[in-house]
Amino acid sequence: MARAGLTIDRLVEAGAKLADASGFEAVTPSALARQFDVKVASLYSHVASANDIKVRIALYALDKLADRIADAIAGRAGRDALIALADAHRDFSMAHPGLFAAARHPLDGEAAGRSGGARIAQATRAVLRGYGLDEHAQTHAIRLLGSVFLGFTMLESSGSFGHSRPSPEASWQVTLDALHAMLCSLGK
Repeated sequence: MARAGLTIDRLVEAGAKLADASGFEAVTPSALARQFDVKVASLYSHVASANDIKVRIALYALDKLADRIADAIAGRAGRDALIALADAHRDFSMAHPGLFAAARHPLDGEAAGRSGGARIAQATRAVLRGYGLDEHAQTHAIRLLGSVFLGFTMLESSGSFGHSRPSPEASWQVTLDALHAMLCSLGK
């Protein structure tokens, strides 16, 4: 029997908070059970496995990131939309480091197709249409942008940029300028 008040939504929200506070790898059935003062077995009346919990948190993270991106790029085009897209990724990674990591958790094809990840790809394609890229070039550009956004934010959050000048912010601006120029040249 499920404990009163313990729901999948509450488990996911608690897991999301734990991920941001202690890292996505810290989200375990034991850690969540301690938060709710229940035995681990009680969680399994709500979720199928430890991976099920991680997948649900990953889906939650992708939805949150997709919402942030949609809000950021609404009404923007070209360079402004690219900057809004990039800043939404970077801001999300800084505000929610555990959820940003969770968003990279492996999903099966069906879950990925119905996740916020699909909305993120659609939003990115919308931004790239402003550069006149065909569908084939858009796929390459999506992969490149994702790699840059992920790589920069991971290095920045680990402190890799904190020991030298110029500031990470200045490097971020140079990176966005370079991405914009590259996308402009691909669209020709």
